[in-house]
Amino acid sequence: MKKNDNDQFVNENSKDQQLEQFRSGHDGEALTTNQGLRVSEDEHSLKAGERGPTLMEDFHFREKMTHFDHERIPERIVHARGFAAHGYFQVYEPMAEYTKAGFLQDPSKKTPVFVRFSTVAGSRGSGDTVRDVRGFSTKFYTEEGNYDLVGNNIPVFFIQDAIKFPDLIHAVKPEPHNEIPQAQSAHDTFWDFIANNTESAHMIMWHISDRAIPRSFRMMEGFGVHTFRFINEQGKARFIKFHWKPVLGVHSLVWDEAQKLAGKDPDFHRRDLFEAIEMGNYPEYELGVQMIDEEDEFKFDFDVLDPTKIWPEELVPVKIIGKMTLNQNVTNYFAETEQVAFHPGHVVPGIDFSNDPLLQGRLFSYTDTQLSRLGGPNFHEIPINRPVCPFHNNQRDGMHRMTIDRGQVAYHKNSLQSNYPKTSSASEGGYQHYQEKVEGRKVQARSDSFKDHYSQAILFWNSMSDVEKQHMIQAFSFELGKVKSKDVQQQVVEMLGNIDTFLAGQVAESLGAKKPESKPQEVTMSSPALSQMNTAKLPNTRKVAILADHGFTGAEVSGVMNMLKKSGITAEIVSKQLGTIKGDDGTEIEVQHTLLTGSSVLFDALYVAGGQQSVDSLKQKKEAVYLVDEAFSHLKAVGAGKEAAELLAAAKIHHEEAPGVVVFENSKEVTGEAQEFIKAIAEHRHWDRMI
Repeated sequence: MKKNDNDQFVNENSKDQQLEQFRSGHDGEALTTNQGLRVSEDEHSLKAGERGPTLMEDFHFREKMTHFDHERIPERIVHARGFAAHGYFQVYEPMAEYTKAGFLQDPSKKTPVFVRFSTVAGSRGSGDTVRDVRGFSTKFYTEEGNYDLVGNNIPVFFIQDAIKFPDLIHAVKPEPHNEIPQAQSAHDTFWDFIANNTESAHMIMWHISDRAIPRSFRMMEGFGVHTFRFINEQGKARFIKFHWKPVLGVHSLVWDEAQKLAGKDPDFHRRDLFEAIEMGNYPEYELGVQMIDEEDEFKFDFDVLDPTKIWPEELVPVKIIGKMTLNQNVTNYFAETEQVAFHPGHVVPGIDFSNDPLLQGRLFSYTDTQLSRLGGPNFHEIPINRPVCPFHNNQRDGMHRMTIDRGQVAYHKNSLQSNYPKTSSASEGGYQHYQEKVEGRKVQARSDSFKDHYSQAILFWNSMSDVEKQHMIQAFSFELGKVKSKDVQQQVVEMLGNIDTFLAGQVAESLGAKKPESKPQEVTMSSPALSQMNTAKLPNTRKVAILADHGFTGAEVSGVMNMLKKSGITAEIVSKQLGTIKGDDGTEIEVQHTLLTGSSVLFDALYVAGGQQSVDSLKQKKEAVYLVDEAFSHLKAVGAGKEAAELLAAAKIHHEEAPGVVVFENSKEVTGEAQEFIKAIAEHRHWDRMI
């Protein structure tokens, strides 16, 4: 080091050498806090007893989580890419028997809501259709204050204790040495984490299933994930789990389709939601709750507080209690979607927490995150976050304060202002925490009841149809095929061997890994509610591409379009160029997509118009033949006019024996075949083609 002309110290060496003193590989080093204190436990937060609440004095947990919460600005660390809409919620019947929450009492009352859907791993600029967990968070603007139900489209999570959340996200995010890959779990660090943290076994089965590539935000379930409590006016408590069930059913993309959409339309999910609402096809979700009486807490073979476990619906039925409708798009993405602040600790009287250690950590983490992301403690004053009811307290000033408070008093208790703002008793609507008895030694440990990592992973596998199982095998093979470490690949195969040896063997074969030894399956139970094959199948709000060119059969296309419209299906024309095309009877229709912009992956089904002139023209275009072939290979419903069977043949589709393919033999009378085509669309996919 030497001084320059301004008497400042400068380094004569290169910039790289200047930075060398700050570099550390961390290999072979003892784990410490940022203050250098050696850490004895990094798996379990400090609790009052093994199943007790997390304690604030756990300085290591707080330091680790605080650093994680502030790692990035201003984008959310997780759930950065999101899209949202406004709507309302109505309860079906008074829920006073179970909870005193005011918004769950009056069926005639519409409670405003704001819902944000998101992907977890990717940045704001990543694609919508990547394989990932989806966030499903709802803010209820109730008369008792804002209530946030902060959930996902998968009912369980990767970890059991919040202290491991930074580790999980560090593992799944782009690897720090090269910032690759973006919005993907198909890389070494993620699968290394999974193999070495087997509590993730159940969640990884969901993540690798079709649930991780939903067809639409409108067609995916939502879950509160954690165990909460309902408290009624009499003080009786019940453990609960929340479910959002889409009226349209639960449907997914196929993997090849999801990958292509990421390139052709990375905004596919947000565009789908926005356009559906603009067209009046308002997404609807029914709210359900599972309830367990406190006296039944220990009667199951799983711990009801374990966030890596579901409560099988066959054991604990879901009671449907209301419906949410999303009927208004945001008017400013940044002001609403980007600035909305959710927090699982935003509750109302009648809803309380459990000692789920993942939930306990989230109650700390979310406020801390908002302080960094939204620039201070006044994020509640941003319009999208403001409650609809008045709020009064003694909190003052801070960055971005918007309220102009009057008066000299900003403390409690006081006499100068008659003790206002004053506290409220429970009878006056004041929130009172459930008086759960808690006792135990301060420990950093996890209850033995949390140590079963595989039984529900097996349950999930048992519950899948053969088609869904095949998709999971392919997904594991793809994800692990991107992993460079043979050792990590083998570790995951061994882990899968604890779930199902056939699954593990198939994945091992695709990787060239060693197959694990066969083991008898200890869990034989299945849960039909977990399979998407058993979901609602409706045609309405689906989107169909009509492939046509000049000379199409006008009467036939008009009849099909009318039938589709009556069923709530949107039809859009794909042709060689934009403008209008003319049918054989002089009918003119406007073209919305060309063969370059109208890929089959943007639609739920395909109809190829009849008319020899149209078919002859399209047969000459390889893009048209490919569009037909792609829709068929993605197992979608395919309809065709009589002459259009030639285009199917050009795509090597033998329509006489292909499920979900409907050829219209009579161009003047389309009613019967159109109804058959609509039924085929409602099926979503025709899996028999895979056989």
